[in-house]
Amino acid sequence: MSNEPIALSKALASFDALWSPRIVTRVNDYDVRVAKVEGEHIWHVHDDTDEFFLVLDGELYISLRESGGERTVRLPTGAAFTVPRGTEHKPSAPTGAAILLFEPTGTPSVGDRHAPIPDHVDATTGYALDL
Repeated sequence: MSNEPIALSKALASFDALWSPRIVTRVNDYDVRVAKVEGEHIWHVHDDTDEFFLVLDGELYISLRESGGERTVRLPTGAAFTVPRGTEHKPSAPTGAAILLFEPTGTPSVGDRHAPIPDHVDATTGYALDL
C-alpha cells in the first residue's frame, strides 16, 4: 500500500481485466477496490458482510433477490449503493463501468455462495495495484 495519494483514474488505467478488482488501499480491516466491469457478473451472496458499490464512470445495475421478490437498482455515475449481507445479487454493466468497492479484506469477489463462474469473471479476493 502506498502512503502517497492515489489517483483513481491512474489506478484504473493500470489494468484492463474486467470483473477483476484491484486493491487501491486498506482502511482498518477493509479493502478499497476498483474494478472495470462490462456485461454480467454472477448471482452470488456474501453471507457475513455488506458490499458497497460506488460508480466512478458509466452505469451499473444490481439485480437483487429479496423476500418481496426480485428487483434491479440502477446506479449512474456518482451513485452509491450497499447490498446487505445475505442478499443474493448480480451486478451488470451492459455498456461498461468503473466501480469502487469497499469490503472486508479477504472477501471473495464471487461471494460465499454463487452460481457457476464463467471465464469472464475472476474469482479473487483482489489483486495488489501495480502502479
